[in-house]
Amino acid sequence: MSSRLIGVGVGPGDPELVTVKGVNALRAADVVVVPVMDTGERGRAEATVLHYVPADKIVRVVFALNERTDRARREAAWDAAGEHVAALLRRHVSVAFATIGDPNVYSTFTYLAQTVAGLVPGSVVETVPGITAMQDLAARSGAVLTEGTEPLTLVPVTAGTGVLKDALNGPGTVVAYKFGRQAAEVAAALRESGRLEGAVWGSALGLPEESVRSAAELDGAALPYLSTLIAPARREGGRGGKL
Repeated sequence: MSSRLIGVGVGPGDPELVTVKGVNALRAADVVVVPVMDTGERGRAEATVLHYVPADKIVRVVFALNERTDRARREAAWDAAGEHVAALLRRHVSVAFATIGDPNVYSTFTYLAQTVAGLVPGSVVETVPGITAMQDLAARSGAVLTEGTEPLTLVPVTAGTGVLKDALNGPGTVVAYKFGRQAAEVAAALRESGRLEGAVWGSALGLPEESVRSAAELDGAALPYLSTLIAPARREGGRGGKL
C-alpha cells in the first residue's frame, strides 16, 4: 500500500475554523507533522492541532520559516525537513502535515511535498483545503471580497510594494499578505491609489491578541509579519452594480 502525505489546512488561528474533513484527516493519520522554527517556539499550526489530537501523535519538524536572506541555509533546512518527513512515510501509512491557512496558498506544504515526492517514490500526496486569512478577515471586518464581475487579486508584499501598487491601480479587491514589516509603504500605496477608504487590516486572527482595524489607522509602525490587508473594490451604481 502506498504511503500518503496529506497537507491539512487548519485555518488562520481559530481552532473552530478547521473543517470537519480537516479534523477527520488529522485524527485518521498515523502521525501529524507540524512545522516549527529553529527557535522551537510553538506555532499556530501546532496550537490549533492540539485541540483535536493528543500531543504524543504530533511530530515537530524544524523548517527555516524565518530565514529569508541566506538561501543556502534555507535549502539545507528544507532538505533536512524533507528527509525527516520521508522517514516518517517509510514507517507509516498516513502522515498528515498541518499548515495554517490552505495548503495550496503560499504554504510550507508545497515545498515539502515536492521534496518528499523525490525521496519516497510512489507516495501519494493529497490536500485538505482550509480557511484562509483573507476569508477570516473578511468575515470579522464585514469587508466584501467580490461582487458580480469583480476580480480578486492576492499579493504577497514580500514580492515588493511595486507589485502591490500595480494591483491597487487595477480593478477589483486587493488582498495583501505578509505586509507587517512594510506597513508604512503599504499605507502610502493605499493613499496614493485612493484605496485607503474602506480598507482593513488584521493580525493574529482568532487568537487572544487579535487585531482587526481600519487601514486609515496605519501609522507606519511595524506590524506582525503575518498581517493581512483587504482593500475592497471601488463600488458605484448601488446594489448589483457590478453584475
